Amino acid sequence: MPSKTLGSVLAEARKKNDFSLREVAERVKKEDGEPISPQYLNDIEHDRRTPSSEVLRGLSRALKVSEDYLNFLAGMLPKDLKALSVNEETVDLAYSLFRKKLDDRR
Repeated sequence: MPSKTLGSVLAEARKKNDFSLREVAERVKKEDGEPISPQYLNDIEHDRRTPSSEVLRGLSRALKVSEDYLNFLAGMLPKDLKALSVNEETVDLAYSLFRKKLDDRR
């Protein structure tokens, strides 16, 4: 089964909630407090653009999709994890456990 992309998950959630691009775009704010444009959201849904953490957080709220899942699909670490001071061994262990958990689900 092919992996889902960030864009496909967002588009699926938007359609499931029966929202238009414009409706979602009006609910999601950029860092400057202005809403994103429907075209920008369309680009994200077609995997042509990767949103910032702030926009991803807004999409998570607007579409009721886990922010952690969206971060994973976007290939990003959540801000709270980026802020941690950790050593190489800790990161390696965390990724090893994450891979094991994913493998256990197959």
